[in-house]
Amino acid sequence: MTPISDFNRAAHATPCTSRRSFLTTSAYGFGGMALASLLAKDGYSAEIANPVQSSSNPLSVQQVQPPHFAPRAKKVIFLFMGGGPSQLDLFDPKPEMQRLHGQPVPESFLKTLADSVIKGGASVMASPRKFTRHGESGMEFSDFLPYLGTCADDLCMVRSMFTTTSNHDPGQLLFQCGTTQFGHPCMGSWVTWGLGSESENLPGFVVLLSNSGKGLDAGSAAWSSGFLPSNYRGVTFRGQGSPILHLESPPGVDARLQRARLDTLRELNAGRSAITGDPEIESRIAAYELAYRMQIAAPELVDLSGETAATLDAYGVNQETTRGFGTNCLLARRMIERGVRFVQLYHTTWDDHSELNKNLSINTKMTDQPAAALIKDLKQRGLLEDTLVIWAGEFGRTPMYEVRRGPGTDPERAGRDHHPFGFTVLLAGGGIRTGQIVGRTDELGYHAVEDPIHVHDLQATILHCLGLDHSRLTFRHQGRDFRLTDVAGNVQQKLLA
Repeated sequence: MTPISDFNRAAHATPCTSRRSFLTTSAYGFGGMALASLLAKDGYSAEIANPVQSSSNPLSVQQVQPPHFAPRAKKVIFLFMGGGPSQLDLFDPKPEMQRLHGQPVPESFLKTLADSVIKGGASVMASPRKFTRHGESGMEFSDFLPYLGTCADDLCMVRSMFTTTSNHDPGQLLFQCGTTQFGHPCMGSWVTWGLGSESENLPGFVVLLSNSGKGLDAGSAAWSSGFLPSNYRGVTFRGQGSPILHLESPPGVDARLQRARLDTLRELNAGRSAITGDPEIESRIAAYELAYRMQIAAPELVDLSGETAATLDAYGVNQETTRGFGTNCLLARRMIERGVRFVQLYHTTWDDHSELNKNLSINTKMTDQPAAALIKDLKQRGLLEDTLVIWAGEFGRTPMYEVRRGPGTDPERAGRDHHPFGFTVLLAGGGIRTGQIVGRTDELGYHAVEDPIHVHDLQATILHCLGLDHSRLTFRHQGRDFRLTDVAGNVQQKLLA
């Protein structure tokens, strides 16, 4: 069995103590806790601040916790492209496919079709895209990604990713939560549980959706806290209007009255918690307090009037096509500046079973410019050094045709199916060795044949960049120690600076 983590050891060794008992027996009560918090903020936390994250202390999401070892990155921005972007039309050119275009896929490539939706009769579909080398690294991008191409030397392109499922729900859950089953914590929850948050007035883990999340098959389970305390769940911000519903005070309720009502509610919840010992009540108290503080912080966060015209133009905020994703990318940078630990952006959907050329053009026009602007903006501000940026979908697309509408191989109707055996992700920022391509797929882009990297390997590497040992970041649930990488995963040294 996986060893009990440093974060969880105290939870196993120490008998449960009720909140009432703690307050009764503590000589200093909340005063001591407040002092420890203030000292921790001023850099005197080594002897006083609690280094243990456990389910018995859900309020600690707002406390910075020490990592297992010195981190290269302290924060994460994850650009998740739900639906499975086509790596063959964006990142992984295959000249051999031009020669075999329209011909049956060689039988040797179809041995793994048991895990694919396609059931024979498949023919090769060469990409119509033109690829160009960029930067000193000579990294290749298709003509659909002219902006990301200019970031080539600040990116690590992994062409040999693979996963173990070819359907959206389990694929998205595996990438986000390390398992295909519902009810497990996602990566953002694991990270904030392990490290806490540097922001006092904003959530440690924020989720931003493009297209209102339409087409994200796993739904809110992709940012669920699972069996971790519920205040580690990703907090979704709205794309328009108030960032969170009902964030503003009702008419006629001033700050003093609201504070009094909140204090009363806290007393009632605390009394109930002392009786039941239910940690979710403590999570509820923390959520109310955070919402109160967000009433001041969130409006300033989403107010972009202080950004320069050049910045707004770079992110595409003033253009209809790029406004949604561009605004989210800009908000992600502003959140990172204000101490948010993990920002997850979802853009859907890249599930192009048909009309791939048309749909891929739409999605890349919406996301390419803002994603590149985010990387350049972070770098210019000195934030990229300790911010890890990830661009990924749950899997890729097949090298063969799938035509669900229209006859034959009409290029305007053709699409590609789900493909788990070899696809591409991009990494940038803290701890990552950039300006390099890692891994290779075969001549048809079917299998990862050099440096194959499983989703669990990527998760282990991401945690490593944050100073977390993935095998030690565990949580005891139903008699077993769970972790993000389940019982697998290896840190990929080739990805690291």
